[in-house]
Amino acid sequence: MIEARSLTRYYDRALAVDDVSFSIGDNEIVGLLGHNGAGKTTIMRMLSGYLEPSAGQIDIDGLNMATDAHIVQRQLGYLPENLPVYPDMMVADYLDYAATLKGIEPARRMSAVRAAIAATDLTGRALERVSTLSRGLRQRVGVAQAILGKPRLLILDEPTNGLDPEQTGHMRRLIQRLARQATVILSTHIMQEVDAICDRVLVVRQGRVALDARLDNLHYSRTLRLHTDQSVAELATYLRRMPQVAGLQEQTSRDNQWRFTLTLHERADINTAANNIAQCVLKAGARLYRLQPVVKGLESVFQEVNRDGA
Repeated sequence: MIEARSLTRYYDRALAVDDVSFSIGDNEIVGLLGHNGAGKTTIMRMLSGYLEPSAGQIDIDGLNMATDAHIVQRQLGYLPENLPVYPDMMVADYLDYAATLKGIEPARRMSAVRAAIAATDLTGRALERVSTLSRGLRQRVGVAQAILGKPRLLILDEPTNGLDPEQTGHMRRLIQRLARQATVILSTHIMQEVDAICDRVLVVRQGRVALDARLDNLHYSRTLRLHTDQSVAELATYLRRMPQVAGLQEQTSRDNQWRFTLTLHERADINTAANNIAQCVLKAGARLYRLQPVVKGLESVFQEVNRDGA
């Protein structure tokens, strides 16, 4: 779907984005996570075609953004952080105007507007002026204009910024529904946002991608916790012989249970390693009370990435 290669962007002499590359597949929900000023919005603007990179290339469905922008932009919807809406227009009129700007044919325009209003649960607000709507409803109007014409790519910059918890929950559910028919890229500085709805995260730090990982893999570290009834003196010899185990640390002993922390080698498959460790414990004649991976929260991973890059 998207191939970004060596994206770089300067503002005068200030480097905002530094040699960023990534690929995104169909129907993924990918979060760009980083502190304010990390370069997220600049990356989003380059992906949308709003901003040209100083160097590098963006291909969307095999089309180059630099040479085929007019074709590519028909396939994407963009919600900027500060959407320029017209407060005196009714919601339906604003979306009709936005559909005109997008080049949607007159014969299809009304049905496109109705579909966008229905998808964002704005049917009861279609004839209200934008100025009378709450921030959460105005943000949904912004999403409605982004999905006009059913684009295959949605780029959403801080879609829940300033929303209350109820509005945030509605927006998250809306984005998850939209991802059934489109690839979604959203930027945020809120870790819970990524945890709640994204399949994958790109952590942006000082204009570079410091981490690119799927959420289901990210939460599991290279560490296992083992509870058994044998002490380290009896069991360590067996465990240390295993090729997947890089380190072994004895924890506390209570209630006739010994607790160990095992660190795996970088290339070890955690499921295979856990199975082999369980077999090792049982062959040693010990009882296996618990063996599980240490789960890390996105917040701790984010802090590690920013600390390591400091």
